[in-house]
Amino acid sequence: MTKILVLNGPNINFLGRRNPEIYGTMTLEQVNQKVAQKAKLLGADIAFFQSNSEGSLIDCIQENWGNINGIVINPGALTHYSYSLKDALIDAAVPVIEVHLGNIHAREEWRRHSVIADIARGQIAGFGWRSYTAALDIMVGLLQDENSH
Repeated sequence: MTKILVLNGPNINFLGRRNPEIYGTMTLEQVNQKVAQKAKLLGADIAFFQSNSEGSLIDCIQENWGNINGIVINPGALTHYSYSLKDALIDAAVPVIEVHLGNIHAREEWRRHSVIADIARGQIAGFGWRSYTAALDIMVGLLQDENSH
């Protein structure tokens, strides 16, 4: 069975309370429920992890090495500067899709740059919780295509 790791970085645990005009009103638990429902429909096994600590995210990636087929990640503010997170994602040796609830390209200049983007298969931003379910749908499709060759 396809196993996807869904990672969320700093402050994502404050969804529903944090800038609802940008991030929406759903909590992280509610977003995870939507993603879990989509995973069930796609026949994928899903694991969730959120941390406000860069090192904990890296530890999670390393602990799951060899046991996952893909990573969907919302790095939060780590998007813009975390080369150590980028290195861990590279070392995971699985496809990565970067997601953001808000459109980072329509915000402050510093938020528009992602150090993760160039190692990700793609980036989905601006669709709220649907960014996650779209990424999951795409990830499962990519993995199915790769396994059919």
